[in-house]
Amino acid sequence: MSLVTLLSRTGATLAAVLLTAALAPPAAAAPTPSPASTPAKPAPGAAATRWAVQPSGPDGPTGRNYFIYDLAPGSTLTDHVGVSNLSDRPLTFQVYGTDAYTTADGAFALLPADQAAADVGSWIRFDRRSWTVPPGRRADIPFRLSVPANATPGDHAGGVIAAIAQARTTADGQQVRVDQRLAARVYLRVNGDIRPAVAIESVRVSYDNPVNPAAGGDAVVTYRLRNTGNVRVGGTGTVAVNGPFGWELARTAPVDLPELLPGAVFTVTERITGVPPALRLTAEVDLAPTTVDAALPPVLRSAATWAPPWLLLALLAVLAGWSVVRWRRRSVVARPAGTGDAPVQDGKADPGRAVGGPPSAVPPVAGSPAGTP
Repeated sequence: MSLVTLLSRTGATLAAVLLTAALAPPAAAAPTPSPASTPAKPAPGAAATRWAVQPSGPDGPTGRNYFIYDLAPGSTLTDHVGVSNLSDRPLTFQVYGTDAYTTADGAFALLPADQAAADVGSWIRFDRRSWTVPPGRRADIPFRLSVPANATPGDHAGGVIAAIAQARTTADGQQVRVDQRLAARVYLRVNGDIRPAVAIESVRVSYDNPVNPAAGGDAVVTYRLRNTGNVRVGGTGTVAVNGPFGWELARTAPVDLPELLPGAVFTVTERITGVPPALRLTAEVDLAPTTVDAALPPVLRSAATWAPPWLLLALLAVLAGWSVVRWRRRSVVARPAGTGDAPVQDGKADPGRAVGGPPSAVPPVAGSPAGTP
């Protein structure tokens, strides 16, 4: 078998394998866990100090998980927070309100103790900050929530905190002050112009091109979300990887997005395996946002990257080079032996001289003496 025939058959086999991989069902995406808040680890020596914080009323807990309000600007209400001492000794709590924000990993978080609240946390007022609760008892502590007359419409999130500050001794003998906090969330919606909106600020896609195109490679898609409205949003997001002409090669399962407070930013990274190198890959993010009230229109954005099948292209280049060489060799062999062009003098062929023979006699031109040039 000639080398050209062998390379031709190999190229055809690789092309068939690549086509089969491209026509296969969409590849499965590596699952990405949904972001969630991580409970704080108790400080050393804090096992005996236990307490709970929950929405309550003047006569005890009301069964609510969070403080949820829908108020007009300028409104004021009174509510209660229940602080239960589950320890075997009296505990003194610092009870106050603060603001919430969404962390980079999508968790609901409250401002640190040394940072003053500027939003809903500053609208919460207690008669006093320090409260002592006997062991095994609960205190239902009243507070007032006063919404400023110029409060912006939309969602405002925060928390009511019960904190214990205790002195601890580190392993090297240092005295440190540990601030342990538990809180009940506060969700306040101020009446007015409600504008739910979320944007995909950017999409980036990279591709790990495999040596063997039949095996497929990994596509990594990263997209950045921002809550551009004035209410909290959630939802799901999926990523589709398409080849030329919109040919879908892979699609991820829907990923649950965390709750994004107004202005919050969150980044999602998806790794999709087994994507064939189809020359040009386009990653399309399909976001299905929701609010606590309703679903929002889908948001789409895409980005593309090159994914050339290098091995197949190299093989095609080799085949093309050998084809040119074979064509030239056949052209030389097919030319008749002894053929050639007549000699040219002053740009014209000499009709009186045969190729390879002596010069022939040239008849005199009429009207001129014989032998006269």
